[in-house]
Amino acid sequence: MTKSKTKKPKKYPSKKEPEVFHYFNSDGEKLWGFRHRYYDALKNRREKPKQGFSSETIAIRELLKIKTDLINGNVKRVDHSNITISEWVDIWFEANKNDWEISTLVQREQAIRLNIKPLLGKEKLITLERTTYKQKYINALSKKYDPGSVQLYHNLFKIIVNAAVEDEILPRNRFNKITILNDKKNENFFSPEELKAFLTFAKNHESITNYTLLLILAYTGMRRGEMLGLQWNNIDFENKTITIERTRDYHGVRKPKTKNSNRTIFVDDSLLNQLKMYRIWCKKIMLTYGKRWTETDYVLTSERFGTPVSEKAVSNPIKRIVKETGMKSITPHGLRHTHATIMLSKGIPLQTIADRLGNTPMMILRVYGHSLKELEIESVKTFNDAINY
Repeated sequence: MTKSKTKKPKKYPSKKEPEVFHYFNSDGEKLWGFRHRYYDALKNRREKPKQGFSSETIAIRELLKIKTDLINGNVKRVDHSNITISEWVDIWFEANKNDWEISTLVQREQAIRLNIKPLLGKEKLITLERTTYKQKYINALSKKYDPGSVQLYHNLFKIIVNAAVEDEILPRNRFNKITILNDKKNENFFSPEELKAFLTFAKNHESITNYTLLLILAYTGMRRGEMLGLQWNNIDFENKTITIERTRDYHGVRKPKTKNSNRTIFVDDSLLNQLKMYRIWCKKIMLTYGKRWTETDYVLTSERFGTPVSEKAVSNPIKRIVKETGMKSITPHGLRHTHATIMLSKGIPLQTIADRLGNTPMMILRVYGHSLKELEIESVKTFNDAINY
């Protein structure tokens, strides 16, 4: 038995505009549409149909928008008027993925797969409105993630939309001025007293490798991957400097995160003395495994295997110390925040801190704005105390 084909509704041309028509749907409702023929950028004949409008006026108005775009040379906007967010994201990702570091590629792939496509994938790129975006994306993300993470996902979406603007598919990015409220104070750092107690416990209860890596993070403000990428030839004991020129994680070894991340920083004698003792230990432990120590070896060495420590090994001692001491929870990146906030509290100039952390002053302002506000309030009090003693 053959299936009967669905009969297309008969179209009745408009008397006002020959490309506009009305028709009746299966419920007998009168609707309007249009079919516009034009040539694309390659001079190929194309057709742009659209229907489902509630009135003739609306259909004519939408047709005029299409014609205006074509007259103004916005052929791409017309060609891509039906493309979904999911389709555009795939196009953007494939076109740009070879330009990214592996860590960036993995993060963006996960954000697209877990958040952008499930929440916005079916929306049309050209017609997605700010209100819909905030309801379906920002509000949904806010129920799952902290404000900082929501801001990162929002920034990624803006990058994706900016690419559509650059490709002349969209006239502008209507999501640029959306603000993510963040009333949560960042507590992922230690006070000087807490840091001292943390490092003292680590020195007395953790292995020499664990204590050394925690000391490096706290005393330099390095990122975890930058520390794991340190080789002994990056440490200048005579001039008291450490040079950061690579990052290492489970994705492999590569250049640091940004151009500013390539840097040489000064370190004090307490860290250098620990590194001198640790270097002697590393030479001995490598000999027990039949290996010869060299200047190009990675600094942090596993006691069990005589090999470079893994990324996971950095988090384990922190979690253990927090659990055993009852101190507040902190992450490896929290020791970087600790280094920055202590320097800020001592009045170190923004540019100096930015150079030391491999950031820009603008980034320092964005990340540590709350601390700077507290310092400003404190400075006003100090000034008043000074002149009213």
